[in-house]
Amino acid sequence: MSKIVLYLHTKITNYLGSGGDEKSPLFIQGNEIRSCKAERMEQEVVRQLVSEAIEENEKLFLIELSFLAENKILVEVDGDEGVSLRECIRISRHLEHSLDREVEDFGLEVTSVDASKPLKVVRQYRKNTGRILSIKTLEGQKVEGTVVSADDKMVNLEWKARESKPIGKGKVTVVKTAAIDYKNIQEAKVKIIFN
Repeated sequence: MSKIVLYLHTKITNYLGSGGDEKSPLFIQGNEIRSCKAERMEQEVVRQLVSEAIEENEKLFLIELSFLAENKILVEVDGDEGVSLRECIRISRHLEHSLDREVEDFGLEVTSVDASKPLKVVRQYRKNTGRILSIKTLEGQKVEGTVVSADDKMVNLEWKARESKPIGKGKVTVVKTAAIDYKNIQEAKVKIIFN
């Protein structure tokens, strides 16, 4: 199949602040001519298929759906009770059987969330109730405590700290709490403890 190289010459105003004539190469090979609108529609089809597959198990939820280079689709899922290999395979097969590789080839990876990665969605905070979270706020403050509760707006942590006695010498153990709004969280990770 021969390559067709098409150069599209247009005047683009305010292109990266230059405000002049710009030559924009557009390389098209064979039957790969597709509009941006068509590409977005295909992504919407994939989003719908992922949503259908996840809805089959109410304990699962989507963490991230990425469309990467070379038509690779990355689906990252989590579950209230974890994600089994069987569930990843089921979601993968649902997508594989619903998309046509003859029309367009693609790579597909369906994976459970990595325990060492930061939390991304509210449901992950709820899932980790009773576990220790290490949170870094947007102000740079670091807080580490057990998740007591989590709602749609904030996570509540609790931890023990040693403080000086108000009267006399020595220290006393006190229980501290913090309610942290998700908007103020830069990064939150579950602290993995090996016994």
